[in-house]
Amino acid sequence: MENEKEQVQLPENAFRELKEGEEYQPVMSPQKEYPEVNAWSVTWGILMAVLFSAAAAYLGLKVGQVFEAAIPIAIIAVGVSAAAKRSKSLGENVIIQSIGACSGSVVAGAIFTLPAIYILQAKYPEVSASFINIFMASLLGGILGILFLIPFRKYFVKDMHGKYPFPEATATTQVLISGEKGGSQAKPLLIAGIVGGLYDFIVATFGWWNENFTSRVVGWGQQLADNAKLVFKVNTGAAVLGLGYIVGLKYAFIICLGSLAVWWIIVPGLALLFPTDILNQWDPSITTAVGDMTPEQIFKAYGKSIGIGGIAMAGVIGIIKSWGIIKSAVSLAGKEMKGGSSASKDQIRTQRDIAFRIIAIGSIVTIIITFLFFWFGVMDNLLFAIVGILLVTIIAFLFTTVAANAIAIVGSNPVSGMTLMTLILASVVMVAVGLKGPGGMLAALIMGGVVCTALSVAGSFITDLKIGYWLGTTPKKQEQWKFLGVLVSAATVGGVMILLNKTYDFASGELAAPQANAMAAVIEPLMSGVGAPWLLYGIGALIAIILNWFKVPALAFALGMFIPLELNIPLLVGGAINWFVTTRSNDKKVNEERGEKGTLIASGFIAGGALMGVVSALLRFVGFNPINETWLANPLSEALSLAAYLLLITYFIIATRPSKES
Repeated sequence: MENEKEQVQLPENAFRELKEGEEYQPVMSPQKEYPEVNAWSVTWGILMAVLFSAAAAYLGLKVGQVFEAAIPIAIIAVGVSAAAKRSKSLGENVIIQSIGACSGSVVAGAIFTLPAIYILQAKYPEVSASFINIFMASLLGGILGILFLIPFRKYFVKDMHGKYPFPEATATTQVLISGEKGGSQAKPLLIAGIVGGLYDFIVATFGWWNENFTSRVVGWGQQLADNAKLVFKVNTGAAVLGLGYIVGLKYAFIICLGSLAVWWIIVPGLALLFPTDILNQWDPSITTAVGDMTPEQIFKAYGKSIGIGGIAMAGVIGIIKSWGIIKSAVSLAGKEMKGGSSASKDQIRTQRDIAFRIIAIGSIVTIIITFLFFWFGVMDNLLFAIVGILLVTIIAFLFTTVAANAIAIVGSNPVSGMTLMTLILASVVMVAVGLKGPGGMLAALIMGGVVCTALSVAGSFITDLKIGYWLGTTPKKQEQWKFLGVLVSAATVGGVMILLNKTYDFASGELAAPQANAMAAVIEPLMSGVGAPWLLYGIGALIAIILNWFKVPALAFALGMFIPLELNIPLLVGGAINWFVTTRSNDKKVNEERGEKGTLIASGFIAGGALMGVVSALLRFVGFNPINETWLANPLSEALSLAAYLLLITYFIIATRPSKES
């Protein structure tokens, strides 16, 4: 057995382009059968989907970023398999990870849109948020995402082998391979999970120190904010720091540049140009002159809309760039359908998909059910439901390739930007056919929730399928059991969202829910007949075009423009730690070891911090809230916050050092 484990390793050509006539041979032989789907893998997969759905929902609503659960779930799968002394567990662990990873993708689809229903409900009681609406939108969107992606599997996973880096899939695959070799990767993850979890639990539950450090902590910083509208803010939580490490310095830097462009150039610039003007043509609720607003108020009223325009245009650019991919994948699917079931039987195990006829029938049935849900559950009008389902189907299918492409290249799915574009388009079209007001807001948000979940699940699923391709699992089994993961995650996120709203109240702003607030900000004026800040959207779109012209990732920059500054700076801090620990040694192997260990620690911070955030929310829900608001208003609480943050960063850096025995 030891001998067998020694031989488990990825082939030399796993990450490079194949030469003419060269074939990739996965770790598990295509000619053999391996344990994959059984009671062990399905049970653990469901458990992971429930746990990480709850954790991801809390973190996403707090900071606007949903972590990919694939890496921590893979590590846990390896740990429990080793503890149970299961042999040949590689295929099982892929299934555990595949089912469990639905958590992050379904959560992203739900929380980026559906909390906006609660936010708008505070103003418009007719906009009703119910468990069934959240559950159905998440479930149907997830199913569409799986069905729409399967025809593109061979293109992204096999045909483009070595041309796309697949960072998330690469990291997860390495974890699974290390586990099969008998590695002890779960230990640093567990320790970091305890450290990060306790750290964030102390802040969220007891408020021993402030969760943010700002430049207002000193007198001149307050004057700078009041007079020049300049402010610096950083969230000092462990989970957000870990997220920044995994995002990496390059991507975090671009996001942060977008944030600084708004907060340090556009916000002060607007106050300088329009000190006594009340700019409220598209929003009559704005009654304060720009010069009398705080930097935060200027950002909310104007800066976010520029970011929204940038995100929408970046989505359009993505579709244009992916048009060739869409055509080639549809053509490939058409050929396979003509080949019939016999062609599928002749395929080797590692290239078998769910039959394309079943995918076609499944897609039609899901679209019909979604249409009926729109008609009887949301819109109560046949014309509105027909228009709604046409919009959702076309946009979800076209954007599927954008989502998969983004994951394959940078490991980050820009679903929030694509969904914002969907909401703008849906709102304009639905108003044109006569659906306005609160009913229109609810309809557009449910439509956005379906599209957002479809794109999020599609992007996440391409990661699972690439992991399976490298290791040699059966794609058909991954595809079949992904539906169960979506069902469990959709039910979990519906319950968690209701709990968090009752505990914190999304409309209060205590949970940032930045994407959902952006969605609400887009929908409300369009559906209220007030209009929309098209000029600001246009400025953002122009910025995206210019950035694309100069080969700068427009989507990352635009995301930074509408996510609050305090949530972007920690990403840069985490990215800087990533760069620091992976460049300190002259020995490349030592740098790689530190980088891998850092990924485990960051995953622990994310999982521990987010899970304890849910525990904290539950405690507050039952009435346990010992936080002293007077202390948090004291500048000393922010000074203590900075000191605790520096200690956390120091721990992170020291913990990445290779152990002596290695």
